This record gives sequence, structure tokens and C-alpha cells, in this order.
Amino acid sequence: MDSLGETIFYHKNSVNSEGSDTVMLVHHKMSFVSISLFTVRLLQTLLPVEKASQFLPESLMTALFHISLEIPLSLQYPNIHEAVVAYLEQLNSENYTIYKGTAKIVYSLDCCYNFMIDMVKEGEKDLVELVEMANQAIFSLSYHQNFPLIKKIICLCSNIWKSEQTSPLLQEEIQKVFLHLLSYPLLPVKAESYRCCLEIVQHCLGIKTMAVSGHSFCDEVNFLLHPKVLYEMCTFGLQESKDEVNSVVKNILMYLLQGQLIMTTVTWNRFIESLCPVVPILQAYADTEDTLGNCILILSETNPGGGGGVLPETYRLKSVFRLLLLKKQSVRDKALKLLAFLLLNEEGRSTKRPFIDANLLSKVNNLFIVEKPIDLKLDDTKHPIIKVEAVEKLYEVFTSDVVDLPLRKSALEQLAIIFQDIKMHNVVNKMDLIDNIFSVLNKCVRKDGEEMECMILSCLTILRKFLTADSAKRLSLSEESSVLFLLFRVALIFQKDSAIVTEVAALFCLLLFDEVSRMDIWSDNVSSKSALAPVFILPVSVIRRYHLPVHLPGHHAVSPHYVVLPLSTDCLSLKPVTDMLRIAWNLSRCHGIDNLLKEINSESETQEILNSLKLSMEDILTLKITHTYSGLEDCRSSIIQAEGHEGVKAAVTRMSLYLLNDRLSFKGVDGPCGSVLKTSAWHQELNRFLQVLPACPEDEKLLADIMCFINKLLREHRNSPVIEFLDWILEIVLKQNPNPLLELLGPSETQEQEETADTQTTVRQRLRKELMTFFNNLLLIFMDVTDRKSLELIYVFKTQLALKLLQCLRVTDAPHFYGLPSLERTLQVMVHITAVPGWSSHSTVTEPFSVCTKYLSGLLEVISSFYVERGGTAMSFMGKGVTKSTVLCLLHLSHEMMNQAKILDWISMWSLPYDSNNLNQQGLAWLIPLWVDRDPEVRFTSLAIGASLTSDKDGCIALAESCQNISGGLWAMVVNILLDHSECSMVRREAAFILQNLLVIPLPTDNNDDYSWHGPSVHDVEYGLSLIGKPALQALLYHSNFYENMNWMVKHCYFGRYMFDLNYYAANNITARKNINDFDDLVHLGRGQRSPANHSQGPSSPSTVETVVPLVPSSLESADVPPHMIAPDIPELKDRLMAQGQSDTTTSPSSHRDSPFSAPLSKQYIVTPPLLSAMCSLLDNLLIVVPKNTITAFSKTNILKAFCGALNVTLLEKCIQELSIPLSYSSTIEHAKAQVSFLLEYFCSLSRLLMSCLLIDPSPINQDELLKPLLEKIFTVLTMCPKDDFDTELRLAFYLSWTNMFNFLTTLLRKTSQSSLPSVTEALTKDWPVIIATVCKCVGFSTTYPNLYTACMQFLSIFLTEEGKRCLSEKQNSSHSTTLASLLDADDGNKESVERLFKVILESYEKQSSKDVLKRFSISVLVSLIAVSKRAQKYAWNAGLIDSCIEQMKHIHAQLNLDSLKPRKKGPKKKENGFRKELHIAMQMLRNCLFQNNEYKATALQAHLVPLIHSFWPWFLLDDSLMKVALQLLCVYTANYPAGCSSLCGASYVQYPGQPAFRGTPSNSLLLCILKWVSHLTSENPTIQQLAFTLLANVALSHDCKGVIQKSKFLQNFLSLTLPKGENKHLPDLVILWLKFLLNISSDEDGQQMILKLSGCSDLLVEMSKYKHKSSPHLPLLILHNICFSPSNKPKILAHDKVISLLSSCLESDNRNVQRIGAAALWALIYNNHKAKATLKIPSIIRKVDKAYASAKKTISDHDADSLNVYYLKCLENLMQLLLCT
Repeated sequence: MDSLGETIFYHKNSVNSEGSDTVMLVHHKMSFVSISLFTVRLLQTLLPVEKASQFLPESLMTALFHISLEIPLSLQYPNIHEAVVAYLEQLNSENYTIYKGTAKIVYSLDCCYNFMIDMVKEGEKDLVELVEMANQAIFSLSYHQNFPLIKKIICLCSNIWKSEQTSPLLQEEIQKVFLHLLSYPLLPVKAESYRCCLEIVQHCLGIKTMAVSGHSFCDEVNFLLHPKVLYEMCTFGLQESKDEVNSVVKNILMYLLQGQLIMTTVTWNRFIESLCPVVPILQAYADTEDTLGNCILILSETNPGGGGGVLPETYRLKSVFRLLLLKKQSVRDKALKLLAFLLLNEEGRSTKRPFIDANLLSKVNNLFIVEKPIDLKLDDTKHPIIKVEAVEKLYEVFTSDVVDLPLRKSALEQLAIIFQDIKMHNVVNKMDLIDNIFSVLNKCVRKDGEEMECMILSCLTILRKFLTADSAKRLSLSEESSVLFLLFRVALIFQKDSAIVTEVAALFCLLLFDEVSRMDIWSDNVSSKSALAPVFILPVSVIRRYHLPVHLPGHHAVSPHYVVLPLSTDCLSLKPVTDMLRIAWNLSRCHGIDNLLKEINSESETQEILNSLKLSMEDILTLKITHTYSGLEDCRSSIIQAEGHEGVKAAVTRMSLYLLNDRLSFKGVDGPCGSVLKTSAWHQELNRFLQVLPACPEDEKLLADIMCFINKLLREHRNSPVIEFLDWILEIVLKQNPNPLLELLGPSETQEQEETADTQTTVRQRLRKELMTFFNNLLLIFMDVTDRKSLELIYVFKTQLALKLLQCLRVTDAPHFYGLPSLERTLQVMVHITAVPGWSSHSTVTEPFSVCTKYLSGLLEVISSFYVERGGTAMSFMGKGVTKSTVLCLLHLSHEMMNQAKILDWISMWSLPYDSNNLNQQGLAWLIPLWVDRDPEVRFTSLAIGASLTSDKDGCIALAESCQNISGGLWAMVVNILLDHSECSMVRREAAFILQNLLVIPLPTDNNDDYSWHGPSVHDVEYGLSLIGKPALQALLYHSNFYENMNWMVKHCYFGRYMFDLNYYAANNITARKNINDFDDLVHLGRGQRSPANHSQGPSSPSTVETVVPLVPSSLESADVPPHMIAPDIPELKDRLMAQGQSDTTTSPSSHRDSPFSAPLSKQYIVTPPLLSAMCSLLDNLLIVVPKNTITAFSKTNILKAFCGALNVTLLEKCIQELSIPLSYSSTIEHAKAQVSFLLEYFCSLSRLLMSCLLIDPSPINQDELLKPLLEKIFTVLTMCPKDDFDTELRLAFYLSWTNMFNFLTTLLRKTSQSSLPSVTEALTKDWPVIIATVCKCVGFSTTYPNLYTACMQFLSIFLTEEGKRCLSEKQNSSHSTTLASLLDADDGNKESVERLFKVILESYEKQSSKDVLKRFSISVLVSLIAVSKRAQKYAWNAGLIDSCIEQMKHIHAQLNLDSLKPRKKGPKKKENGFRKELHIAMQMLRNCLFQNNEYKATALQAHLVPLIHSFWPWFLLDDSLMKVALQLLCVYTANYPAGCSSLCGASYVQYPGQPAFRGTPSNSLLLCILKWVSHLTSENPTIQQLAFTLLANVALSHDCKGVIQKSKFLQNFLSLTLPKGENKHLPDLVILWLKFLLNISSDEDGQQMILKLSGCSDLLVEMSKYKHKSSPHLPLLILHNICFSPSNKPKILAHDKVISLLSSCLESDNRNVQRIGAAALWALIYNNHKAKATLKIPSIIRKVDKAYASAKKTISDHDADSLNVYYLKCLENLMQLLLCT
């Protein structure tokens, strides 16, 4: 830090002292800027601001001070400047104060010139902004003294005060600015301000103006006519010692005082009103020998004729008395003359003494010139000595009329002493006391008042003390003329008593100077404490110019509006300050750096300015260099005008520094440097270096420098490529064929011959390195390009580059002759080329698969030459980067070949021969050493190759055959890797993928040799047994404790983002890592490193020796991750380590490691979420292959509970919040995105696993302890809505996780139905509003994300369906728990959200066409939603769904009629089936819309629903499904809606011409059609039969419908019913339906008559009552019960002995319901019917009634709450009374 500070200071001083060497000046300035930016960024990274003062050296403090005063740097890099100021504030208060003062002046300069510009602009001005700028501009006047600014401000002030409509607040603000100018500390500024005021006054009130224009502009001086302005002039302007100020002020005041005749009356009155408070100060300058003094004396004169004067009467009287206190004798004499005239007009003077004449007044001109002034100071004791009671008694004595005068005088004298203490003033009533004192004074001045003279002194003393402390009373008394006259007469009477005269003079001082004693009137910044303090003080100028009779402190020795300058003179003389202000003044003058640079470059003559303000050469150079646009243009000029390589190289180096500066200041590619370099002008300048082959080493060196710069530029464009920039790059690499840059990748023959010179070789190697980096950067940028035209060019370029790289990838017989760094760079470019799917398909010359095979051949040659033949990890000296890049290329190639292979056998191409002499292939055995490589990235990637190859069956077979020499084969090895707790997570993840792929191929269940794929093989040497296929798999899983290990892994999963110990890594272990060589984040997570082994083993060994070095210290060998190792709580340190590129791996000495099953796990890697995801997918496949064993293992190990418990929703929320906040480091954002992606991937995998488990056996999941927390987490994830600014990949990850979660919830509800519904509803309730928002969003994805839309709609459909089932089942058993229906219909704050849900679902249904396959989901949801929610039903009605459905039905009917006119072929028409499907849906919608709501049914009635259904009747008769829905609709429509029932009776059918003749042609009403159809309906479809009779039961309640039923003779069908014979005493379902229908018919008298008219109906009902039925056992009895209530039916019933016998036998039944029915029927018969009494009054019936009544009395208590029991008892009581009465 000390060195950085000294370096910055060195370059700063070198710029100022370098002289005329421009090159060195540029060098120092660029160095100063770049090092300054770097230093600040370093400080921000390493040191918090609050700790800066503890650690930073003095040199760096000084450097920061110089940086803060560098104004060009602050303009170009404002964020860096802010950071510098923050550190400076903590470091050095003195330097920070200087900076703040300088910055204030700089801001003032800017305001100054902005103010000047705005003032001369035409049009309406923003006065508020102008006033604010004027207020700030005055602080820089001391620096530049630009006097036109003063005039502009004063003119603005005049204009604002001139208008009466201007805001008072605005007037007040501009007045403050004006007063600041009048009190400015610099005399020239103050003098200029007064001079400008004088000019305005002279212009407005001058005689010349009147003579020329004929009128004055007196309103322009309104800004001067204010007490504060006049106070400033009189108090400070007149007493200014310099003539430049006081003479001007005198002239201004004389113009004003003598301007009555010129001013308008309003203006003059305004002036006098403003002047009155200032008169006490102005009178101090009264003089009989001076012009201004005489003008002041005139203010006190009274007009002899009218009696008035210039001032109001009270003010004029006070001014006369005030003149008596002036020091000049001539003025006091003048005052006595003026006073004599006023005394002559005093009221009641004849009754007062003394008699006033000229002789008396001539003797008192020095009356108030006292020798010993009084001290007005009062005491303020905390604890007064005198008691309150004593004071009150003294006051009573004084005010008493009966007490003798000496006693009253004594009491008064004591009170005068006591009232020296302010706290005693409130003890007595001050108003009464003052009134009593004035009463004494008035009595004294009467002609007979000599007796009161003894109390005068005490009275005056008390009055003085009271008025000193009480400003309010002082103000009121000062406005009373009688008080002044009274006090003056007292002074005249006691003119020889100096004590009394002094007291009177003191009172006059208090009353006459009260206006100017109040600081709050004249100052804007007086504190509340000082404003409320009861102190009498006067301005210093008053104390100096008056002969005051009191001692008192003074105020306003300087103006209250005095301007405190930001910087002292010494600070202004500092060179950094003067440099900053000089540049700032010029920037403000030119209104920005762009205009200033134009002025400098034009070399035009500027306006005359002070030499101190002119820019120096160093200033101009600083501005040009620091300003990026100007500096880059200078670089461009240097390149154009360069005569050699050095000039171009210097310009390129400087451009690189500009790019670095933008990056250090976080501007990046959007900064000025990136913006300028995108322009076509720059492209043209660089093209000439890129389109030719270098001719010499110097050319190569220059080209290397240019490519280095372009690489830096490309890195900045990585995240935001610009099309124009990319077009230029593509033009470079594609314009020429062959392209020079591509040609330079490979060495030519001539170059190979010239490789003897070391220097030349070094240059060429550097050039190739830069070219490889260039192509790498290009490939990275091209990944984000979406423009179609650019993509086509990119494909061409990639093809050329890919083929060129094949030429570079050459391996000789002796590998040590090959340059490993060059090979590594080549492979890195190949990695980026092969990373994009389809990379091989863009060549116009070579087939895609041919390109793949060539790449495969070259890469396998690298592997065979450098790895396999060299002994793998044991002997290979191959570079780490070469290995990783080669394997990663092979991984990409495997996926590409899988997509491009047109032949099935592409796996065989991956095999390697043992050597050139042996043609036998070793297959894929070359992969096995890579699986146990020392580098975890190599292990991970090579296993990923295995996973890719095993995605094909041939690959599984080939890989298994290659592992035959390994104990346990491929299966055991992969399981070993997966369960190896010392292996890193991503390696184990790929092993899980391989195992998952192996399980896809069907496994044999026994040792059947017919299978080509035997799967795992297990051999037991001891028993000589061998297993293959599924038994072997189960044995392998059991032997490896697979599920137990899985359970352990889940419980020890680490969800943190970083894992390292802060104290563990030593400084020498921190290594830098190239960004361009980094793998993706998924590689780095869980990364470890292995050390080389001390000895080697054969290739057949499954455990190549290596040692794992964990990411934790050796002292922390616990499997659990300690809390202190989790780093999310220290983001600053994370960012710093990431910025430094610290590796998260280290190395240690190696040791032998045995199999993971036999060795104790002392050191272990962590388990990460991606590994858990792979484990879930693996278990999913295991569920399919061996479901029973897997479910059993799940239950035994509780592994599903562990998986669900590992869902870390809190961490996911934290990461999303982190992504929502802009962060400093892009790497941190990328890591957060990766973490979110991993967590969401785990959620998806787990959801799929749980779905599979539900399909096989729901019991492990349908448990509250697992399900409830799981549901809560799922709905929490569903509430995490990704923001629009998230990248596409992240949003897709969210949507995929939502899709899987919705699918899981759907499967859960389908498989567990009502058992899981309460848990789902409860979890949904907690986040109900947010869940609604998520669902609404998903519903809107029908076109963009159809899978998510489908999953969401399926969940809603099944959820609503299950809710509907619950509603039906809970009608009898009401539940108080929250349900989905209650959530949808609740009147709470979520009403708007729920209605939005209805809206989006309805819109989805309406917008989708009938051909859209997704419409069925919206239909299902909408139908279920309307059925469950009353609010949804209402919303649909308001939205016109009923009308739209009816209109749709009309349209369908018309289409069906048109189709019926066409020749009919055999079988149903496809088009007609579509119409029938639409009709089915429309009637379903209507059914649910009309359910239990007569208002909506009325809408359907008005829309002629019944006639429409009637018109479809022929089609209903042909289609049972349509008939079923139509009957459901009619049942709902007619339920409890008489008008709807009646509509079925009307003639509504119209025969369409050409309509085919269907069976059952309808007649004139729908009801008749239904009756005729039901008459012939068979029991083949019981559902339709039940719906038909339900509809008839509904309409049977309608009077109109009963008439139609009676006329149709439909009831005759009842008599034809056949009853079962024999022992089967259960009524058939059809009979039950008839009985329900007849029960509704019997609800009124007409229906009862219809039943009784049926011959034999009563006997049939009696017979049916003997039968049983579970659901409705008493229907026949209820029908007879209803008939008994009609008086007209009673004779028929009484005449039917079977009915009477049946009803009486009911009383003996064991069923209480039967007893009630019988008792009620008998009571109805006997009531008000004498014949019934006679018929029923038989002993058997009476005995039955009596017995039933006695039994009921015993079983039913008097307080029974059951109304039916009470009714039953009442029936029996009435029966007994009626039967026993005579």
C-alpha cells in the first residue's frame, strides 16, 4: 500500500514537472489514472471503509487526497471518485475538509454558469431552480469575482418581488440570496451588490426616468422595501468604513426617503411599513448638518396643518423620544422642539403636572443623558429563598386601600427587591400589578398627586424588571402613546432625582428599542432556545451611536446573513486546489468537457479571462488523456500517422489501458472505451493489420500486440455481444480465403526451417498463443448470438476453424517432440467448438459424421500416445490441461456422434487397438484408467463419456466387455465409485448415470443364456454359485449396503455454495487459475485433487492407487460439515477469493487407499445436490426394474423421508433474493445461478421418484410425517416466481421444476384421493394468494410452455374434482377445516386474486380453438371450478358464459342440420362427432353454471334453453352420452325452479326442412317427448334411467307439468310394474324410481287425486310397503301418508281396509320413522272428519294408539330436542283425544 501511494504521488508530480516531453507526460498521466483506479478497487476489495484509518500508510492518504482533487478523473469515473472520498473522510479530517470546500466551490461554479445561461434564455423560466442555482453560485464569487453574476441575481430578485402573484416562499428564498450578497465578506462583491441596487433605484426613482417615460418603475424596487433588507443596509451598510459601500447605501436611502412624490401610494406605504421597525437604527444617523440626517429627522416631524407626518403617530412619537437619547446636542434640541408640539396636543394635559412650557423644556435637553447607566441583568435562581405566601402578602399590602401609605411603600420596596429574581415574577398576577403601578403613576402626575411620590421609584423599578423579562408586555406598552407621555411627565417632575430619571430613561430604552431587540425578526438561523430567552439586547450599532441609560449586551456585530466561504485563503493557495478550481471553472464556462475540448482543439480566441483561470499545458493534457473519447481519438490518430511499429504499439498499449480502466470502474463493454471501439472507424484502422500475413518478426510482434488487445476487447463483449461488432469480427475471419489468421495457427515449411532463432520462435509462439486465445474468445461470444444472419456466418467460421484445428492436432512417434502448451491451447479451442450441439453439421465439404470420426481418430491418438501407452497416471508426463481438454472433447464428441450417426454401430469406433502389431482391440478399456485418474475433473469427464456411451445398448455391452478383467465387472466398479464416500460428488454422479443407463436394458430373471445382455454377474467362490440379471443385481445391492449408503449420503448432503476453512490454506497454496480454462460451475462444486501414487498397478486393478485430500482440515474428520466451514455469511471474503482466482483444491503426500467397502472412511468428500438428483433418477429406474425389493428397502431405511428432508427451500429463497440484488462480482451471480439450478434439478428428480413410488405403492408417501412437510416445501417453491430479468436457462429450470411438482401433486391426488386432500389443502392455504399468482402465470403458458400448462391444469382439474367429491360426502358431516371451496369463496383480501384466477382460466378456455389438444384441460378445469365455487359460478354468469354456451349449442344444431342434409355414409361422421363433443361440453358447462341458482336459471330461461334442448332430442335418442348430459342439465335446471319446470310443457320444437326421420319424433312439448321415451325405456342403462326419473320427480312438483303427465296417461305404466316373488322381498331399482316420482306427485291435492284415480294403485302401494329397500324403505307409506291429508281423499282411504290396517300396524313397528308416518297419517284422517272417527274408533286401533302413546311417553322426555319425536308425541296425543272423545 505504501508503494502504491508513493507511485501515485510520483506520477502525479511527474506530470506537473516533466516539461515539454509530451510522450512522458502521457505515460505518467495514464499511469497515474490506471494505478489510482487499481488502488481504489484493491482497497474496496480488501479493506472496509471504517477500518481504513487503522491500516493505510501516510503516503496512500496523501495519494487519495490528490486523487480526490483530480476533477477529470472524477468526471470519467464517478463511482471510483465516490469511493476515494469515502476513504478520505475516514483518513484525514483536514484533507477531507479541504476537499469538501473545494467541491462546494466547484459545484458553485457549475451553478454559476448554468444560472447565467438560464437567465438569458427566452421563454418561461423555472424560478425555483434559478433561485437555488443563485444561492449556490455566490459561494464561488470569492474565486472568480464574475460581477455580471451579481447583477443577474439582483435583477432576478427585483423581478420576483415585482410581481404580487409570486410565491412568498420563493420571495423569501431569493431575498436570502440577496442579503448574502449585501453581507459578502469580500468588499468588491459587497460594493458591486450595493452599486447594482443603486442603479435600479436610480432607474426607477430618478428624475430623468420620470422626465423621459412620464412614470416611474417603482415596483422594481419592491425587493428593497422589506424590513430585513433595510435592516441590513442601516445596520451594516451605513457603518461600513469604506466609501465604496456606505456612500452608495446613503444614496439608496436618500432616494427612498425622498421618493414619496415619485412612488405610487402603494409603494410608499409599503416602504414606510417596512421602515418603521428599522427607524431605531436609522435614527442613529440623524443629523442636522447632513443631507441623509435631515431626511431622517423629517421622519419625526409632524405636519403643522393636518397633524400627521411621514410615520404613523405612535412610531412618530417614539422616534421623537428616541432622538433624546442621541449623542449630538443639536439633534436633542431638535427633538425637544418636536416634542413640545406633541405635548401641546396631549389629552388631559390641563389636569396633569408639571405645566410644560418652553422654559421647562429648554432645561431638560440632557434629561436622559445619565451618568450611571443601569444594569438590566436579572437573577435566575434555581431555588428562590422567599416563599410564595410572603410575596402574596406583600402584594396584598401594596394593593390594599385601607393600609397606610408608608406600609404600602415598604411592601413595594420589598417587592422591587424580590422581583430581581425572574422566577418570582409569576407568583403574582402581572397584569394586575402593572395596572396598579400605572395607577400610582397616574395619580402622581395629577395636580394633587404629591402623596404618591414616595412610591414612584419602587414602582418604576418593578416596572423595569417586569418589562425586561416580559417581551410581550413590553411590545404592547410600547404601542401606547399615553404610557410614553406618562413616563416623560414623571421624569420632568423628578428631574432632579437622578435615580428616578435613570429608571425612566431605562424604561424609555426598553420601550423605544423593542423592535430591534428581537433577533428572531432579523435572523434566519436563530435557535429556538435563544429566541425564547427573556433577554433584552440591542444591535451593536445602536449601542455605539446612542447614549443609552442601561448596560446591556449587543448582537449582530456582523450581519446575520454573512457568508462563510468554503475555503480559507491559505487553502485556496494550495496547488492541487488551484488546479482543480481552474479546470472546474473552465469546464463550467464551456458547459462540459466536450465543449471545452472542442474549444481547445479549435484553438480559437476565447473571451478575456484572468491569467490565473487559464488552462496550462498540463491541464489540457490531463483533460485529453483522462477523457476516454478524446484519448481514444488521439490513439486512432497516432495509428493513422504512425511511421513505424513503435507508434502503433504505444497507441495499442494505451487503448488497452483505457479498456482496463473501464473494467476497473465496472463500466465494462458499456463504458466509453467499449462504445468507441465498436465504431466502424476503428474497424477500418485495425483491419490493415489483420488482413495480411506478417512479413518479419517485428510484424509478428506487432500483430501479437494487436491480437492481445482484441482479446481483451472480446472478453469485455462476452456477456453482451453487439451485432455490428460481431459482423466486423466475422468479416476479419471470413473475408479472405485462405484467412491469414487461420493460416498462422499452423507452422509452414519455411517457418519450420527458421525455428533455429530463439527470439523469433518466442515471438511466433506468443502470436499463436494470442490467436488461439482469440478464437477461444470468439467461440465463447458466439454462444449467445441469436441473429440468423450472424449465425450462418458463425457456422461457416466454425467449420473452417474445426478443420484447421484437425491439421494442428498432430502427434509424432516421439511425443516428447510435441509442444504440450501448444497442444493444450489447440485442445481448448476444440473444446469450445465441440461444446455446441450440431457443430459438425455445417461443413459443405465434409459429411458431419466424417468430421466426427476424424476428430475421434485424432483425439484417440492423443489418448493412446500420451496416456495409454505411457502407463496412464503412473508414468504419463502429459500436461494436466491436455488430459482434461482431450477428455472433455471426447465427451462432447460422444453426444455429437450420437446425434449424427446414420449407422447403428458407432460405438465400435471408440475402441483402441493394443498396439500396431496386434489387431485385437482392447475395446473401451482405455476409459478405465481415466476413471481413476489423479484429477477429479478427468475422472468426472471420463465417467460422463461412459454415461454417454451407455445410453446406447451397444455401448453398455462394449463397456461391460471391456471391464471383464475387473473384479465384479462394470456393475461392481460403477457401484464402488458411486458408494465411495472419499470420491468427489460429481464423479459419483456420473457413476450413477452409468448405472441408471445400465438398468434401462431389460435384465434376465434367471440364468437364461438366451439374453444378449446378462446385466451384473455375481460369483460365490465358496459355494460355487453364480447369478446374473435381476438376482445378481439384488445380491450386489445387498452386498454393498446400497440403500443404507444412499440413506447416509442423503443425510450428509452439503447445500452450501463454497466449502473451505479460513485458517487452513497457507499463502503458498493460493494459486491463480485461468478463467478461460475453467470448467463450468458443476465441475468445481465438490472438487478434490488426488496425488500421484508411489507405485503402479496393472490396468485390471479396480483401485488404482491414489489418495484423496479432503476440502476440510485433518482435524475435522467428521462426516458432518461443521457450521464454521460454511461460507455464505462472509460474502466479502468470498468475492475477494473469487476475484483472486483462488483454487479450492490442494495437494498432499499420497498414500495407498483400499476399496471403499473395506477401509474406514476417515476422510470424505461432500455430497452435493446434483449427486442427490442422480441418485433419485437411479432409484427411479430401480423401482421399475425391481419394484417390490425397492419399495421394501424404502420402508426399511426411510430413505424417502431423508430425500424429502433434504429439500432446502430456505436456501433456494436466499439464492433467489441474492440474484434479485445487483452484486459486485459477476462470478458470485453465476455461482448463485448454478446453486439454484442444482436445487431445482434435485426437486425435479425427487418429484419424478415420488411419482413412480406413488404409481407402484402410495403407502410409503401417504404418511403425515413425510407428506405434510413435503407439501409445504413444494408449495413454497411454487411461490418463488422467477423475475423477468432472470436469464432464460434459470427461468426454464423453474418452469421444469413447477411442471414436475404439479405432476407429483396430480399423481398424489389420483392415487390417494380423499386421504391426501386435507394435507394438500392445508399446505396450499399458507401461501394461497401467491399460489394463485403462480397458477395464473402457468395458465398463460399454453403456447410458450405447454408442458407446464398441461401439468398445472391437470393438477387443478383433479384437485377441484376431489374437492367436489369431498363437498358431496361432507354434506352430512360438516367440517370446520379450511377447504378449497371456502378459499375460493371467502370474502377476504384475496378476492381479487381469486377472480383473476377465474379470469385467466375462462380466457384460456375461450381463446383456444376446438382443435387445440390443450383445450380439454381448460374445459376440465373450468367445469370443475364452476361446480365447486359459487364465486366462480357468478363470475362465469357475469362473463356471459351461459349465453355463449347457448349460442354455441345453436350453432352446433345448425351445423348438424346441414350435415344431415348430405348423403349419409355408414358409421358416424368425424365432423359430426366433433360437433357432438362440443355439444357435450357446452351442456356440461351449463349444468354446472345453473346448479342451485335460480337467477342463473332465469338467464337460461330467457335464452330459450328448453326449446334448444328440445331441438336436439333426435340426436339425444341416438347417443346415450349426450342423453346423459342433457338429462343432468335438465335435472339441475328444474330443481327447485317452477318456471323452469313449466317451460318443459310448452310447445317449443320446430321441425327443420329436410330433417331425417328419427325414431321417437318429438311432439309439441319436451316433457311429452321425455314421458313417451321413459315409457319405453329399458333398464339397460340404469344411469340414464335414474336421471330420467329424477327429472320427472323434479317436474312433478310443478302444477303445469302434472297436467301434462295426467293427460299423457304416463302413470298407467306404474300399474304394469312387476314385483319380485318368492323370498326376495327387495324392491327393484325401477320401482324405487317410480315411488320417488309418485311421492313428489303426491305433494299436493291434484297429484293425490291423480294417484287415487289409478285403479289398484292403493293396493299396489300397500303391497310394495311389505318390500324392503336399503336407500328408501318407506316410500309407499309416505305416499299414502300424503294422500291422507286431503279431505276429498279421506273417504276413499277410509273405505280401503288394507290401507287402514297398514297405517294402524305402523304404530306397532320397531322403526320409529314408520311409527311417525303411521301416527301422522291416522291423525290426518281423523282430523275434522266425523266419519273417520267412527271408522277408526274400534278397540283394536284404540289399543294400538294407547300402547304406542304409553311407549312414547316412556322413551321421549319432555325436553327432547328432536323435533320429529316431539311431533310424533303430539300426533299420538291428538289421536287419543279424538278417539276417546264422545
